[in-house]
Amino acid sequence: MNIPGSIATLLIGIAVTIVSLWYGQNHGLMPVAASTDAPLVDGLFDIMMTIGTGLFLLVQGALVYSFFKFRREPGDDTDGPYIEGNIPLEILWTSIPAVIVLGIAVYSFEIYNSMGGLDPMDHSVAHHSQPTHEMAKMPGAAIAGTLTDTTIDPVSAPLEPAAIPESIPGTTSAPQEMTIQAAGLQYAWIFTYPDSGVVAGELHVPVGTRIKLAISANDVLHAFWVPEYRVKQDAIPGTPTELAFTPSRTGEYPVICAELCGPYHGAMKTKVIAETPADFNAWIASQKVASAAGLEDAIALTAAEKPVDQFLAPFVAPLGVDAATLQQLHSAHHPSAS
Repeated sequence: MNIPGSIATLLIGIAVTIVSLWYGQNHGLMPVAASTDAPLVDGLFDIMMTIGTGLFLLVQGALVYSFFKFRREPGDDTDGPYIEGNIPLEILWTSIPAVIVLGIAVYSFEIYNSMGGLDPMDHSVAHHSQPTHEMAKMPGAAIAGTLTDTTIDPVSAPLEPAAIPESIPGTTSAPQEMTIQAAGLQYAWIFTYPDSGVVAGELHVPVGTRIKLAISANDVLHAFWVPEYRVKQDAIPGTPTELAFTPSRTGEYPVICAELCGPYHGAMKTKVIAETPADFNAWIASQKVASAAGLEDAIALTAAEKPVDQFLAPFVAPLGVDAATLQQLHSAHHPSAS
């Protein structure tokens, strides 16, 4: 039975559409969505996967069809028919991708704006004149605006013992918004909680609270990326940036530096720990208590503040080297020190 070409084309189009729609929604390529902004990015990714799957099937299908339909017959040494061009076909395969790219660009820009992206008509950021209170209103997930000059450097800022909290650690409430300072350096992240004075190497956040990260870089270019939150922002030396997200589920998620920052770039890893408000408040309280109990015990002293043998003793003890041996080695290499 011969099926008319128009009907065959229609059936192929329906089949390609169904397969593309199914795979676009069931590809399983994205990690778990752990923030309120993640579904927006996932929706855009699903649409792109749907369109990409359809184009892949059409192109590969045409190649396979042509491979069998127009293959050279045995013994046929003649040239193929001369084809100069097909203007309608060229217009079609140019206009369709153009419309697709334009549509995706508009849709992605809307998502970028809804997550707090920069307004292209607002030139105040370019002149570093955006007021602090205006930036505080921006809920952005990818704001590259310059922050105020009063941003605290979490590494160089003096650490003072924090007071023991007056609030009850079991408190279940959490603020609607919270600002945390994130400093990238080779090869770690340092997170400072200005409201409590807590400094940590892991990012603890309460679920349901809008988190605003004031990001800075102390040496070279870094990037703060949490795949489960679908957010990424560069940490640029001399140009503080901002990133915002709202955790929607508890758990531990990796924080990855997405910019090559040196030979140990691959080891620059930490994690964001999303907790219930009660657990987060308990963690803050424990950090304050530990800080108030003795800050010097929590901060590694430099070799200039301690004798070299005392400073290195904790690091070489697992190797079976005692303090006396360490002192002898140091004296042998540095006679003037003895």
